[in-house]
Amino acid sequence: MIDVVMPQMGESIVEGTLTKWLKKPGERVERDEPLFEISTDKVDTEVPSPAAGTLAEVLVAEGQTVPINTVVARIDEAAVADRATQPGAEAAAAAAVEAAPKAAAEPAPAEVVSGEVGPLSPLVRRLLREHNLDPRQIKGTGAGGRITKQDVEAYLAARGQAPAAPPPAPPSEPVAIAEEPAAAAAPAEAMPLPRAEAPKVRIEPMSIMRQKIAEHMILSRRTSAHVTTFHRVDMTAVARMRERFKEQIQQRYGFSLTYLPFVTRAAAQALRAFPLLNASIDGTNIVYHNEINIGIAVALEGGLIVPVIRNADEKSVIGLQRAIVDLATRARSRQLKPDEVHGGTFSITNFGSYGSLTGTPIINQPQVAILGVGLVEKAPVVVDEDKIAIRSVCLMSLTFDHRLIDGALADQFMLKIKAVLENWSEEVL
Repeated sequence: MIDVVMPQMGESIVEGTLTKWLKKPGERVERDEPLFEISTDKVDTEVPSPAAGTLAEVLVAEGQTVPINTVVARIDEAAVADRATQPGAEAAAAAAVEAAPKAAAEPAPAEVVSGEVGPLSPLVRRLLREHNLDPRQIKGTGAGGRITKQDVEAYLAARGQAPAAPPPAPPSEPVAIAEEPAAAAAPAEAMPLPRAEAPKVRIEPMSIMRQKIAEHMILSRRTSAHVTTFHRVDMTAVARMRERFKEQIQQRYGFSLTYLPFVTRAAAQALRAFPLLNASIDGTNIVYHNEINIGIAVALEGGLIVPVIRNADEKSVIGLQRAIVDLATRARSRQLKPDEVHGGTFSITNFGSYGSLTGTPIINQPQVAILGVGLVEKAPVVVDEDKIAIRSVCLMSLTFDHRLIDGALADQFMLKIKAVLENWSEEVL
């Protein structure tokens, strides 16, 4: 028997919700064929089968939220006959799914989950919390009446079209007015009602995703001896190459050509030249990775994720740009696959896309270095014996683990990246 487990979709993910089984007990499944769907704070995706065989046992029901590495099913590799084709197999399969153990309701804030609704995925819980919604008011269309992300979005859209009901007026206390003779009576001026003081703070719990990112950052600071070195890189040659081909690439491939694939290409060459930057530490051992798998940090709503470009040194600028666009798009729509957020050996974060000049990124454990890319902007630069020219300049930072990497090696690594970018001659088409 082969155990099928709940995968970990990123270092900061500790649980997932099994939203739908794509196979029934007794049915034949092929290796890498989609087996079930999951939802986490970062990703909604299909999980492929780890082996070919027959789905022998379902241990987690649809809608159940379980920790990562929990066994959710078992596959019988030895079974040859597809029991799903036998008489009565469909009824037996349905009964087996119904008989799957139900998880105890996961504790959650009272404003998000009540006893009157079924299990909610981390993504749905976050949406309910952000929009201050009562799940009892939303009709679920998922399995067993489960509320899905689409249900929440439909409810928000419908609510946005209807006028909001005015808030009830606060109860006022009777105001005593002195009695005067009827002849001298005059209209009394209305006294101002007491106004409730607005709260000075608003408190809400961190999302699970935010908590885990915080834990991961603190762990990294405690684990590695962080040091950051900064280098100014003349990107003029790259800027000219980009300007020359960007319209053709947009028309031919449907995506823009940015500076990031050039930097990634240069980093891959530097990692091949200085393999210690592509290594990791295991106790007192150095683990050298033969593959160069570069993670690209992608900002999400309320967090981030680092999908991985595998064998980045084997890809051209166009191939790297395509991979970056694809991974970033699917990361933001929560469509990444489990193996696309694991196995990175080096990371790049492009804070220049938000206008930042430079920064000191934190190492993505268990890696030993991370490259930060600042804004590419034109600036006056001294060239050719005290002549001043306008050049496209970028500040790059390398944060490295001083337990393994010394400053001299880190600067040699950066000088290699600098040399590749400043003397760029490789055609992109």
